Amino acid sequence: MSTERPRSIPEGLVVELSRSKILPGKEREADRWMAMINERYDECIESLDRERMAVECAFRFREEGPEYIYWMSIYGEDGSGLDLTNPLDRDLQDQATLCKEPGWADAEPQFLLLPEPVKRALLAWALRQAPGSTTSAPPSKG
Repeated sequence: MSTERPRSIPEGLVVELSRSKILPGKEREADRWMAMINERYDECIESLDRERMAVECAFRFREEGPEYIYWMSIYGEDGSGLDLTNPLDRDLQDQATLCKEPGWADAEPQFLLLPEPVKRALLAWALRQAPGSTTSAPPSKG
């Protein structure tokens, strides 16, 4: 796989698609994990700010053989990620640990197509100034 950033992905933006296998016999735990996210929707939305998360969604893939969960996210590279001192993040991490294999396998993004109004809104959210900062947070990757 190439490590070169596709030209269509703006500097400072991270586009990820990750996959992890649901542990055999833990499908109901995975159901509870996804239900928790939907039930705690408002808390999850609040966490997007510190994460600089513009888009986050998950898919489950069931076919003969193992079941997988796919996680797709688009965020600013200066986002904070999980904060295990936060009760929501801790609960979500605990539930994930119960039902999926450790770690994630990451796919390599090939392109990102966004109509200009969506691109402006997404970049304004994901790359904006950090709360409490007096200067804007420039992209750190070159």
